[in-house]
Amino acid sequence: MAEQATSYSTTKKRPNPWVIALILLIHIGILYVLARSLAPNAVSNVERSVVSAFTVTVTAPPEETPVVEPEPDEGAQGDPGEEAVPQPVTAPTPRRQLREDRPVPRASSTGSATTSGATQSGEGTGAAGSGTGTGAGRGGGGQGGVAATKPVLTRSISDVSAFPIPPGGRQARIGKSVIVRLMVSAEGRVTACSVYRASPFPETDAVVCRLSYDQIRFEPARDAAGNPVAAPFYYQQRFFN
Repeated sequence: MAEQATSYSTTKKRPNPWVIALILLIHIGILYVLARSLAPNAVSNVERSVVSAFTVTVTAPPEETPVVEPEPDEGAQGDPGEEAVPQPVTAPTPRRQLREDRPVPRASSTGSATTSGATQSGEGTGAAGSGTGTGAGRGGGGQGGVAATKPVLTRSISDVSAFPIPPGGRQARIGKSVIVRLMVSAEGRVTACSVYRASPFPETDAVVCRLSYDQIRFEPARDAAGNPVAAPFYYQQRFFN
């Protein structure tokens, strides 16, 4: 029994390396915590120096410069061409001579013939002397005299009841008027009628013209010799109902 105890006490056990590393890490951690709490600035400087020692600088590859191909030479400009001169063109000479108008003989200024165009009295058409035709230039018995006086109204329209009732009643026509142009014959009667200045009621204006032939009478106009002649007259019809 004594020999077994002596052999056990003399036997040495080899320490485990992992346990030793763990113990070292624990001590380092404790020292780091104490250093951070007691001297934080010094620890920060040490950390920056350690980190900078392990910093790897990566350099980017240089950019490639694009190669620009030269443009092809288009060639030099050619010499300008000569200016073209148009060839003169002349009209051909006509084979036939153009017809020339013969000169008109001068009119005779004297003569005694009694034909048309005579300067004295004659029987031809358009004679400058006296004649007996209608509208003679100097004197004659035809109807062609100019009125020296105007026709005088002797009777106007009296049958106003023939006027149609306009839209809106007779009250709408009061104060309005129409002017008609009448042609008065040498007998003092109306031979033609046209509306010269219309009223707002065209149907009434038409009745005025129709009644003028039967109801309106005139003393006819007269020329310088006192003869009755035809002449125009502007008649105004006012509406009172």
